[in-house]
Amino acid sequence: MRLNAHELLGSTNAEALRLASQGERGPLWVTAARQTAGRGRRGRRWVSEPGNLYASLLLTDPAPAAHWPQISFVAALAIHDAVVEIAAELERRLAIKWPNDLLLDGAKFAGILIEGSNAGGAGAVAVGIGVNCASHPDATEYPATDLVDASVGPAELFTTLSAKMPVRLAQWQAGQGFAGIRADWLARAAGVGEVVRVQLADRELSGQFEALDEAGGLRLRLPDGGVTTIAAADVFLPTAIAETTR
Repeated sequence: MRLNAHELLGSTNAEALRLASQGERGPLWVTAARQTAGRGRRGRRWVSEPGNLYASLLLTDPAPAAHWPQISFVAALAIHDAVVEIAAELERRLAIKWPNDLLLDGAKFAGILIEGSNAGGAGAVAVGIGVNCASHPDATEYPATDLVDASVGPAELFTTLSAKMPVRLAQWQAGQGFAGIRADWLARAAGVGEVVRVQLADRELSGQFEALDEAGGLRLRLPDGGVTTIAAADVFLPTAIAETTR
């Protein structure tokens, strides 16, 4: 995969989609040493200090649009694979939190943002990845951490990640192989079987995280025994709930 590297960008996702609008079809990595307008889900600001990894992978027509959200599971596994290859001693301390975060000792060190557009009749998808290698922000809604103690630097991590991502994309097979991705994701997942808090745009729910459905939705068993499937939300695990209520 080709690389478009920058010292400074507003947003690697925005740059990837801008290139797509000008005819770039990828696959293409766009990286930046620092971002001035990095963002996460729901438009949240992603603090983008030097020393961390900021990268977006531009894909064109990777699958039917209904399957695009599954790419966050693919990317999460690729990040997990890359970190374990570099720092195998961290494996037992790592977990993936639905829908798109990676945790170290229960605190978030990486996030994924999938954004898409139609450029020239083709579906362009930017797979945005931010990994806290050297530092992490304070006073975040969900506890944050970084990989500095494991000496996982952004250059080495990107090199390894860029090798792992095609492997996971091939496993996914444009959505046809999501069952395998789903199984691998669940084997590394945090909070399955536990009571979690789910923050939707207009309300909050609490219940037991039972599993993922066949499309990647979170199956939540409510206190009244009913089951609902969540397509998109923020999930707080028991440890994070305890931290935020102190």
